[in-house]
Amino acid sequence: MNFGIIGCGLIGNKRALSINKKNIIGCFDVNKTSSKKFSENFNCRNFPTARDLIKSAKIDTVLICTIHNSLFKYTKICIENGKNILVEKPAAKNQKEIIDLLNLAKKNKKIKIHVGYNHRFHPAIIKAKSIINKNILGKPMYIRARYGHGARLNYHKEWRMNKNLSGGGELIDQGSHLIDLSRYFLGELNLKSCVLKKFFWNSNVEDNAFLTLEGKNKKNISFIHCSCTEWKNKFSFEIFLKYGKLQISGLGGSYGTETLTCYKMRKKMGKPNVKVWKFKSHDNSWKNEIKYFIKNIKKKNKNQSDLSNAYENMKIIQS
Repeated sequence: MNFGIIGCGLIGNKRALSINKKNIIGCFDVNKTSSKKFSENFNCRNFPTARDLIKSAKIDTVLICTIHNSLFKYTKICIENGKNILVEKPAAKNQKEIIDLLNLAKKNKKIKIHVGYNHRFHPAIIKAKSIINKNILGKPMYIRARYGHGARLNYHKEWRMNKNLSGGGELIDQGSHLIDLSRYFLGELNLKSCVLKKFFWNSNVEDNAFLTLEGKNKKNISFIHCSCTEWKNKFSFEIFLKYGKLQISGLGGSYGTETLTCYKMRKKMGKPNVKVWKFKSHDNSWKNEIKYFIKNIKKKNKNQSDLSNAYENMKIIQS
């Protein structure tokens, strides 16, 4: 399988490091300095345009790792040219663009399109899902999730805080991961309430989002807070089940050691039994996701996080 990578920034490099270097055929970035450096680092061709890369007969799979306002454009061209696609979340800037991609993809059912919600592939998330599937703690009842970072100087001038480029603020950025994970563990959810606030950054988008999601049967709830005024990076995802709790904290790096803690209720209740898993290796979610994507292409399985899933996440974001 031969890859072309569009977008040679931080995420493009992470994606490239997760696959075999010899299978990276080419790259493209609007920033010529970034693409030149990338092509030298990964010994691949530096294509003059994204369309040239996509049309290359040597490339069968394209990884699209650009800012949000370019995701739709490049995905559309890839579909039209019959390429397998991994496009970064949220797959497009808004709901309409995802609908257009869904309709276009129906015309070419041979290709695989995967939306890169890499958090599903963190080891703590995988382990938590495995425990839930074994019904050790009973059925999930509700989720409490927090995801935040402290941004950096002049963050309000970056593309993530520009609605024309990003499609929104914290909600579409870190919030889309929390929405995706909530749906992953609880099933389909609807927006019950949402408060978007501009507490600190001078921008036309929110720097904090507070959401309540509710299951269609009104039995499941997810409380979500995402923020770029957290000041100290935090990831906390707690799943409350009938007979215990699964608590995921940290993502590695500045977010702290990725840890899963299982609190299992005793028969007489009181202090629960506690078991802890610490995942001290570097973030391997990118490699896990690429392996999953390649496996699905080869076995022709349905993607776990595809355009339909991205549409459901975006529907909540734009409700």
